[in-house]
Amino acid sequence: MEQLLWHHDPPRSLRSPILVTAWDGWFDVGGAATGAVEAMRGPDATHLASIDSDEFFDFNERRPTVRIGPDGRRIIEWPSNDVHCLTLENRDRDLVFIEGVEPHLRWRTFVDAVLEVIDRLDVKLVVTLGSMIAEVPHTRPPTITGSTTDKTLGKRLRLNLPSYQGPTGIVGALHQRLDSADIPAVSLRASVPHYVSGAPNPKASRALLERFERVTGLPTRWARLDRETLEWESQVNEAMDGNDELVQYVRALEERYDADAESSLPTSDDLAEEFEHFLRRHGNEPPS
Repeated sequence: MEQLLWHHDPPRSLRSPILVTAWDGWFDVGGAATGAVEAMRGPDATHLASIDSDEFFDFNERRPTVRIGPDGRRIIEWPSNDVHCLTLENRDRDLVFIEGVEPHLRWRTFVDAVLEVIDRLDVKLVVTLGSMIAEVPHTRPPTITGSTTDKTLGKRLRLNLPSYQGPTGIVGALHQRLDSADIPAVSLRASVPHYVSGAPNPKASRALLERFERVTGLPTRWARLDRETLEWESQVNEAMDGNDELVQYVRALEERYDADAESSLPTSDDLAEEFEHFLRRHGNEPPS
């Protein structure tokens, strides 16, 4: 399709790739999802393609920005949606990323572009990352919830069926198309404290990456966000200093969080093995 602009081929043939997506917008509170993808792909990913922004955005709502380049000329930066791949040596699978800004217009055509990427790169599984406001304390590990409409995959990875009904974003539109096309897909969502929901939130990004690595067994660079996470939490604590009402509220959230916390979770090896078993049974055996 003409809206999908291919720039480069992958550096080699991709091995049973997994597509990871995140979009700045409805489903990216605190920039946690897009921050997670940015950290995961790192500086070594190959830029494969971009989706032309001209037909998908109302530029009165999301204005492009202008800057002056080194040569003194103006440069216009438009809302972007880019496709990258990351080849993983000594792994059975590679990663593909689609990251950018949630479009305003022509969502079905936009999703067509994503499906074209999936088809061209022979993607075996799609994982959408998101973040949402919740009544959780910033002092505890962010809660990560996951869902899939594939009952076999859900059983193996301890994921629930989707239950949300109401207004949706591009992630919801994409999942509906993936379901119709029988493409396995998982949604992972981080809960962000409602009283500190501004971006960036590296703690929620780190939690999304850690859970993704636990499920897939693939590296995500999540430990690189340790320092940013500690700094972010320290800044929030400093901002709360002297606000007794907010301090008491957070303590109440901590008590409820601790009471609801699960006493045991599946080990990373358990989940990664179940994940590989599912993909192998569904004809997604990685090349030998």
